Amino acid sequence: MPYHESHTRKCERRMTAAMMDGMEDSQDLLAEDQGKDRTESNVDLNTDTSLQVDISDALSERDKVKFTVHTKRPTRPNLLDSLSLTTLPEFSESEFSVQREHEEFIWLHTMYEENEDYGGIIIPPAPPRPDFDASREKLQKLGEGEGTMTKEEFNKMKQELEAEYLATFKKTVAMHEVFLQRLAAHAILRNDHNFRVFLEYKQDLNVRGKNKKERLSGLMKFVTKSVDEVLVSGQKVKDVDSFFEHEKNFLVEYHNKVKDATMKSDKMTRSHKDVADTYIKISGGLLGLGTIDKTELDKFFIKIAETFEKLRKLEARVASDEDLKQSDLLRYYMRDSSAAKDLLYRRMRALVNYQNANKALEKARMKNKDVHAAERNQTEACEKFEKMSDVAKGELTDFKARRVVAYRKNLTELAELELKHAKAQVQLLRNTLASLKEDMP
Repeated sequence: MPYHESHTRKCERRMTAAMMDGMEDSQDLLAEDQGKDRTESNVDLNTDTSLQVDISDALSERDKVKFTVHTKRPTRPNLLDSLSLTTLPEFSESEFSVQREHEEFIWLHTMYEENEDYGGIIIPPAPPRPDFDASREKLQKLGEGEGTMTKEEFNKMKQELEAEYLATFKKTVAMHEVFLQRLAAHAILRNDHNFRVFLEYKQDLNVRGKNKKERLSGLMKFVTKSVDEVLVSGQKVKDVDSFFEHEKNFLVEYHNKVKDATMKSDKMTRSHKDVADTYIKISGGLLGLGTIDKTELDKFFIKIAETFEKLRKLEARVASDEDLKQSDLLRYYMRDSSAAKDLLYRRMRALVNYQNANKALEKARMKNKDVHAAERNQTEACEKFEKMSDVAKGELTDFKARRVVAYRKNLTELAELELKHAKAQVQLLRNTLASLKEDMP
């Protein structure tokens, strides 16, 4: 998804230098793209940057990725930041870095989800597990089929797969960074003790992946939660606030539509990548025809082959832009809307508990037994529900604002990029036709 680069990532610089060697392009519109950083966050965060967190470096190993998490807190705040700084956690240093692995990000997310104090807050979705198996498998298959293609085709296919691997790696880093930045920008979540430990503790957190028993326990917990959601919704509890009833209906429909749109967007992106791969084979075939024997059509074949190679680069960029600006955006807000639905479930569960506490109090008064305990439970349930509702209303309003800004920003940028690529393709084809006409006798 979506992503933001605050500091130089050494490993990306090394990989990019190796992969992009010799990929210069003569087209003006093509060259215009080369020097631009095409990787930026698809998630518009809170403008509160009083606590700055980013991933300054990342190292990909075979079975894991090590992230260098960099944290900076301004020592001399201006007047606008002074109010925000009063809610910041205390750190022993103003700037520091630690190394973290994916399992430690998941641990942090779990700590937030299990904390009842955050029941009325949309917990930022956990970053997805780094998965480079698909890219590695493609590279392996390419190596096995090296003897069935020309050297030019093999090199181009390898270059495409290496670029795909790099893009996956950079998006993985970005999603982990966005998760931390959402937490750092939140006035309540950033004060969590576990978040401070995650950012500041220099040693490993000794967090391991779940074993089979723990995964089974997690599955049972998920099933229990799903059943409870059905039971809660089946009780036909009348919500006292129409705002939440409207949000519930909207989020259910919105989540399903975004999920469907994400699948269709991924399918469209794969189609563009398939077209780019097909251009490699066509270019290789035409180049072979132009170099086998000396004929009058040699120049024609070579020029057409060069055109398809440039079209291949353009098509790959179209796929990359659609993946970054559209698919990743949809995928992130699909997961974020799921987190918002979880918030509504927690609130509804609190409402059911409150109503059950009222019934228990009525029974206690009728029997004149344990009345004080029932009154205390009823008061606690009422306070918990009302507090959760107040916080949740602000969270859902903020979620809508963030979502609208992010969609407007990314879809506008995508439309501009699509127009630019279309103009580049037209320019390329016109130049090719003009060049072929000049060569005609």
